[in-house]
Order: sequence, then structure tokens, then C-alpha cells
Amino acid sequence: MVRKTETPRRQLAESETGEVRKSWRGRIRVALVYPNTYAVGMSNLGFQSVYRLLNDRVDMVCERAFLPTDRGRTTAAVMTVESGRPLSDFDVVAFSLSFENDYPHVLTILDKAGIPPLSSDRRSPLPLVLAGGVACFLNPEPLAPFVDCFLIGEAEALIPPFFNHYTPGGTRRDQLIALAGNVPGVYVPEFYQPAYKNDGTLASFDPIADVPARVRRVFVEDLASVATCSSILTPNTVFGDTFLIEVARGCPHGCRFCSAGYVYRPYRPRSFALLQACMAEGLAVADKIGMVGTAVSDLPEIDRLCEQAVANGIHISFSSLRADRLSSEIIAALRQSGVKTATIAPDAGTQRLRDVINKDIVDVDILNGVESLVSGGIANVKLYFMIGLPTETREDIDGVVDLCLRVKRRFLESSRKQTRIGEITVSISPFVPKPSTPFQWAAMDGIAVLKEKIKRVKAGLKGVANLRIHVDAPRWAYVQALFSRGDRRVAEVLTDLHQARGNWAKTLKATSVDTDFFASRQRPYDEVLPWDFIDHGIKRSFLKREAERADRGTRFPPCDLESCTICGVCKERT
Repeated sequence: MVRKTETPRRQLAESETGEVRKSWRGRIRVALVYPNTYAVGMSNLGFQSVYRLLNDRVDMVCERAFLPTDRGRTTAAVMTVESGRPLSDFDVVAFSLSFENDYPHVLTILDKAGIPPLSSDRRSPLPLVLAGGVACFLNPEPLAPFVDCFLIGEAEALIPPFFNHYTPGGTRRDQLIALAGNVPGVYVPEFYQPAYKNDGTLASFDPIADVPARVRRVFVEDLASVATCSSILTPNTVFGDTFLIEVARGCPHGCRFCSAGYVYRPYRPRSFALLQACMAEGLAVADKIGMVGTAVSDLPEIDRLCEQAVANGIHISFSSLRADRLSSEIIAALRQSGVKTATIAPDAGTQRLRDVINKDIVDVDILNGVESLVSGGIANVKLYFMIGLPTETREDIDGVVDLCLRVKRRFLESSRKQTRIGEITVSISPFVPKPSTPFQWAAMDGIAVLKEKIKRVKAGLKGVANLRIHVDAPRWAYVQALFSRGDRRVAEVLTDLHQARGNWAKTLKATSVDTDFFASRQRPYDEVLPWDFIDHGIKRSFLKREAERADRGTRFPPCDLESCTICGVCKERT
């Protein structure tokens, strides 16, 4: 059941909210926390999905909490939305973590809730602190000293067995031993011991209790009948009037930089019948439908869904589209929905570098895609690029400028035929090497180098009419890399940052941790990596071969879901 409007954020008695009506008596009490603001958290479909999954259980009551802010400043109280209770009143405090840059907020929220940030300082009856989400099953280690238990994998497959084995009370260690030993996907950091070589790299990472040596990522093998869609619509978010539906998980294309394309393998589309049912549910409470996924335009029935949307006057939008898969049905649905801007992601400015990253589109796809969008009534186009990719040269940077200028010429030709000229937005993000991808060993450009590359792109596009540039700050990309590639020693940076009240400049200057060692360094293929204990089903040898293919500029074909067993994931399923 979806509610169309959200109760304002104030302290309310449980019966007033209309959202949580179950008595606390005899039920497991879970505070589900998104470590960012209410507006950001309630725009996250994964967070909403977990909230629904938890409250669907008759033995549980789940309430939400967020980073409390006032005009951008963190305020004192951390209370749940539904009943205004403090987090310390709950049996479990569960963090939903999608982005590494939210890690510092975990310490802030625990501290302001009166819960010791360090797991080793917590005793019963304080809540058990859990964390899950894609950031956790990429690399949980920087948060390991602060979290009692991580859930590695997808919520639909993890929540039932976890809470079937969990009962409040009892000895915390005994409870954690039972969970880690009996529930796949459960990772308890205190039961594992890292050892280090003289050069600072990991020598080993071994269990010190009766728990698995490797933690298996748990996932839903068949999503055809499992719906993931909005639970609450609230006007205080980006998608206030849009009902979100996840159409698929994973991606068949295997871009070598993309963590979602690897840790969510295999590609699993929803069935047409399920998506129809989700759309009907959404239209009962919302004016728009938002299709969410890493490869929405690869959905087998996407054109059929778009045709039905157009025929029935349904407003529909998409989180991602490929330039080579912009069908007339998709563009018609966008036009009817009043979509003003569509995004195309060339990712790199030259074909050579797109071959390196295994991005299987070519310049003509991009140019034709822009023309199709503008001719179809979409006035504005956003182009997404990364800088700092492995093997990148000055010619590749100049290629971004050249491609944007060629897009601009095609854009103008099409716009004039429509008697209106929109705007091109060029979005540039620094490349961050991600765990469990072929680029997990790659070096990352330093902040100064990234700034120079950005400056070169800006200079090349300076003064181009109807074109603006948006750049993600290299410093925040560096921070993301520090957390996505770090081991437990990076937890010291989080502690230092917390003590410095979020002052990153002061923290990076004063910390004893060599942050470049974790964020920027090229790593040899035989190095033990902090996240190697997580088993995603993907062969390490496959990732290494893909990295070597990248060095040669050799592309690898998209997944053949019918017969391919090369990476190891689908072989595991058979």
C-alpha cells in the first residue's frame, strides 16, 4: 500500500502518523536510518523498499530516521519520523548506505543519538547497529569498527533469514555468532582479523571465530515476480509527484568502470506483467511513473510499455538511456510526458578510450541519439563524461571538447527545424576506481591533475553558446576513492573527521593515515584487497583478464544470459 502524502516531520504519537500502526509490544523494533537528509533519503528507492519489506513483517515495527539539519547545519536531535522516539529505544538501528560519501554521517548520527560510535564500546541493552546497501557490499571495511553487523547483498534475500534468526536480548556476541554462522551474507567485522605486510598492504584477512572465511553476496535470482517500487510519496523530495519502479537489476554491457554492472550481476529484468501491475498501483497515487535501473532501455518489453503509456496518456520518465537504443516508442513517451531534458552518457571523448572502458557505443550513435531526441521534441540534452580514466591521454581530453562541439552542431541543426533552441549540459565527473570491477587495481589521478584536465575542457568549450558545464569536485571524488578502496585503517580518518566537526581540510592535513596509499595507488594484481573476502560469484581471473583487455583497448561483448559462464556468476546459478 502506497501513501500519496507524507506526514510532516515533527514528533508525533505513533497513532497519528497513519504509517506505523502496529503496537511495539512483542515486536522487533527497527530504526531504519538514511545517513543524509530527509529529502535525499526519501528520494532513494532502495531505502523505501527496505522500509516496506521490514514493515510487511508481522513480527516487526520499523520507523525511519535521517540526518537532522537546519539550513545545512546538523542539529542535535535524532528522532524517528513516525513516533519521535530516540534511536536508543530500538532493538536494531539499521543504516541504508548507497554512497561512500555518507560514511561520516554514520558517526554523527550515532553520536547525536547517544550511541557510542565504536562497536567495541557498545553493550546491551543498546541497539544492534546494522548496515546494508550497495556501498556495503562493495567495501564495508572503512566502517568496520563502527558497525556490529553488515548485510552483504540484496534486501529481499537477506531480511527474511536475518530476522528469522534474530531475537532481541541475550548476549550480543552469541547473537552475532549465530547470525554470522547461519545466515549467508552476514558479515560481523569483529570475527575477522587483518594482518599487514611491512609495506602497508594486506597480508591476510582471516576469521577468528566459527564463521565463513568468505562472505557470499546474497541476491534474488529471479526478479520477474518481485516488485520494487515507491512506498511513500512526499512533496519534500526530488520525486514528489513520481512513482518509481525498478525495472531491472544489473546491466548486460560490462562497462569496466561500473560497479553496479558487476556486483548486481546477472542482469535480471522484471516481467512485463509485473511492471504493468506496478504502473497501475502507481497511477492510483501519482501523476508520473519513473522507470529506474542501470540499463532501462535494455528492458526486453520497454517499447511495448512505452506504447501503452502513450496510448493511455501516462507520463513516464527513465533514469538512464543508451544513445544506441533510443527507439521511436521511447522518444514518443518522453515527449508526451513533457520531459525537457534527456541524458546521454558517452563517458569518454574518443573511441579509443571507450574501447578501453568497454563502452559499446560509437560517435555516430551519440550524434544520432542527440538528433533523435531533439527532433522528437526533447529540447535539452545532457552529456555525461568521466575524466581520469585508465590510459587517458591529452588527446582523449581534447576528444571530449571535439565531441561536444560536434554534438552542438547536430543539436543546432535539429533545433532549428523545431524552431527552438534548447541547452546542452556537459557533466564531468572524475573517475573513481571501484571494488569488484576490472579497474579495482587502477590508479586514480590526483586532485591537481584532475583540476588541470577539467580546466582544459572548460577552456576548449569556453564561449560556446547554449552550452554549460557542470563539474563534480575532484576533492569529493578523492574522498569517495578513499572510502571505496580503504581498509579498516581508514576508520581513523572517519574518527578524525568526526572530531574535527566535518572539516575535511583540517582532517586530511592532520591525520596520520596516508590517504594517497588507499585512494590513488596503482595496485598489483596479486595484492590482497580489503574487499576480497566478499564473494560476488565473479572470478578474480575474469576481472584480471578484463583489466588486461582494457590495457590493450580490446572490447568484450555484452553478457549472453542464455549460455555464458565466463565471469562465473551464471555458472554459479546453474
